[in-house]
Amino acid sequence: MTLVSNDGTFALGFFSPGTSKNRYLGIWYNNIPMQTVVWVGNRINPINDSAGLLKIEASGRIVLQVQNTTAVWSTNTTASVQNPVLQLLDTGNLVVRDGNDTWKNWDDPSPGDLTYGVELEGNPEMVLRKGLEKYSRSGLWIGSRFSGGPSSPIFDYEFVWNENEVSYTYFLKNKSVISRVVINQTESARERYTWNPETQSWRQNIIIPTDYCDRFGLCGPNGKCDTNNLPVYCQCLTGFRPAWPERWNSFDYSGGCVHSKPLNCQEGDGFIIIGNVKSPDTTNSWVSKTMNLKECRDECLRNCSCMAYTNLDVTRGGSGCAMWFGDLIDIKQLQSDGQDLYIRVSASEAVLMAELKKKPKVNLAIILPTVIGAFLVFLLVVRYIRMRRKLTDEVEEENPSDKENEDMELTVFEFGTIAQATDGFSFHYKLGEGGDTTKWTRIAVKRLSKSSGQGLTEFKNEVKLIARLQHRNLVKLLGCCIQGEERMLVYEYMPNRSLDAFIFDQMRSKVLTWSKRFQIICGIARGILYLHQDSRLRIIHRDLKASNVLLDSEMNPKISDFGLARAFGGDQTEANTNRVVGTYGYMAPEYAIDGMFSVKSDVFSFGILLLEIISGRKNRGFYLANQSGNLIEHAWRLWKEDEPSVLADDFLVETGNLSELLRCIHIGLLCVQQHPDERPSMSSVVVMLVSQNELPSPKQPGFLFCKKPFEADCSSGNDGPSSRNEISLSLLEAR
Repeated sequence: MTLVSNDGTFALGFFSPGTSKNRYLGIWYNNIPMQTVVWVGNRINPINDSAGLLKIEASGRIVLQVQNTTAVWSTNTTASVQNPVLQLLDTGNLVVRDGNDTWKNWDDPSPGDLTYGVELEGNPEMVLRKGLEKYSRSGLWIGSRFSGGPSSPIFDYEFVWNENEVSYTYFLKNKSVISRVVINQTESARERYTWNPETQSWRQNIIIPTDYCDRFGLCGPNGKCDTNNLPVYCQCLTGFRPAWPERWNSFDYSGGCVHSKPLNCQEGDGFIIIGNVKSPDTTNSWVSKTMNLKECRDECLRNCSCMAYTNLDVTRGGSGCAMWFGDLIDIKQLQSDGQDLYIRVSASEAVLMAELKKKPKVNLAIILPTVIGAFLVFLLVVRYIRMRRKLTDEVEEENPSDKENEDMELTVFEFGTIAQATDGFSFHYKLGEGGDTTKWTRIAVKRLSKSSGQGLTEFKNEVKLIARLQHRNLVKLLGCCIQGEERMLVYEYMPNRSLDAFIFDQMRSKVLTWSKRFQIICGIARGILYLHQDSRLRIIHRDLKASNVLLDSEMNPKISDFGLARAFGGDQTEANTNRVVGTYGYMAPEYAIDGMFSVKSDVFSFGILLLEIISGRKNRGFYLANQSGNLIEHAWRLWKEDEPSVLADDFLVETGNLSELLRCIHIGLLCVQQHPDERPSMSSVVVMLVSQNELPSPKQPGFLFCKKPFEADCSSGNDGPSSRNEISLSLLEAR
């Protein structure tokens, strides 16, 4: 049985979602080939067979029964009608319907704990909740939109807010567009989709939370979240300081911030303005639609509990008044279209900020040349004091080609200069740390740990190798520092940190669309090709992983960390070592087990990285219910079952270039094949990525049956016995 709306847009009937065999009563788009369900009736009590009956009682109640007896679902409407008619409206609604439209997941339409709607606590705003907890919110309605986001080119909005009614409605500007809203329990998000008839797919237009800073209360009381302030999102509001500095510097922002100088309400406080923000949580707020901004300020100043105020309506020059009392919660910095928020601070703090703003613009004509001149003098001084140290020590016996290296010069910075640039190596500016280094910003400084078992050898090695390398997909070394036991490398700063911070983070991964990921994949491949083929020496990186791929402001990838790299000279293609170093989860089997490394070792690591970028999951620590093995084994299993797209992150499959994505999975499996000779070279990989030529079928990957590659029972998969070097292992943790 199927009931279709008058205009043919929607249909009502029975269906089975996803892979489920259960039957449900639902409504879906009738004129779209991809079945997209928008409403479910018996979501809690599915029908296990096809014997379901939908009927209308005389009372007007709609009932779904199994075997004509047991009711598994019904409406709560009991209005009496003489001739009840079940009607599916052109809007997609039944005359009486269940109002809860969230599913637990795509295979289970039973209600989840995610809800979205207008909340009236304090003053009205749209709130997304997980259970009882606020998860994300819109900010106040400010005349034409909510303060937390820009207007939409697709919709017109209407927000009714008076003594008798609060309601929010949106209308499609183009009536021919098909659009729907989904509460995605799996991603904890509210998503807006429009149907694209050309690609025959749903395209995501809006997602809430939009980014990491849309998570409610992330930076604690009186904190501000700014996604453009990488790597530290949270900042104290101007005039405030961390309530618990040690916790704050350890990235625990729950304690929030307090006033830098105490308020004195009786003697008079002041206000400073913070522009372009989403208004604070409205729970403890008050509004007046008749006050102007000056009256709003005076009223707030008279109330010692009032901590901030602003215009209620920002259209047509601004009008109305909104005030907040107590701590300010969940402020987000926007780039544009936000509100100007006036925050209460001590009178002296307000005077100081006012004086700074009163500086006449003409002063820039004096200040700017002075600053530029001082900077030029600084550069001259640095050039004058630069030390022409020759790093001619032999790296180690594994790099015989370095004996022929020419002497080179590299800018050597004084320890004090770097300490000043990093604010005394403040924890606040720390980017991350690995097994033997700590990294800092704004120039990126890699400071070798004094307790590291590696250190000097790797330091010299990295200086010698990377100082010679020039490629857009390799990080640029600016200089170094050697003073006592201190050894530091100074790199160009990468504002978006490392690749792993995006692909393995549930929220930030959405920033990397498939087109951006493909761009990153191609950039990494070109960088490795340069190392293997186009540089003066053939360089084997030996530690390719997501945390060693840095991203610049435009998300261009740059390979970093050459401390473990080795250079080959002449016709050398492989080498053997008694000391295996690298990161578990990325090592090629012949290297981890037999100590043999070559360009094909890097190809294997690139294959792992490729599969991680596509799946959003780490090879190490990979877990899937009811299945064993790592990410490689999972990918291989799906390949053999002819379902490789299941490996990819769902939103990449839905929004990306599927044929391009499947080709990359194919290339990844070719790169992680068991035997090095069967893996493609990086030059072949680069060609494969950009061409449409047919690819060879991949063979069994390496480490397919190994829980850990260094356990006694772990085999590299060789068919026959093999002689093995006695080697020592130095594993680095993947960051």
